[in-house]
Amino acid sequence: MFDKTMTFTLERDRESDIRRILTTVYDALKEKGYNPINQIVGYILSEDPTYITTYNNARSLIRRIDRDELLQVLVKSYLGE
Repeated sequence: MFDKTMTFTLERDRESDIRRILTTVYDALKEKGYNPINQIVGYILSEDPTYITTYNNARSLIRRIDRDELLQVLVKSYLGE
């Protein structure tokens, strides 16, 4: 059953939503004086929403994104795909 590679794909519209949400969360963290990169990494590693501020509904927004989807968008962006 687990002898084949699983594939994971994300629709383009969903990618746009994730980028918009991540940007909103980043901006909210920055406005509140946090280091947004550190806070988002903490959230990704732990999936603990308390790393994200409630300011501007950021915590609620980031919880709409599946962690696997978020990681895929980040890796694609990093690699320039």
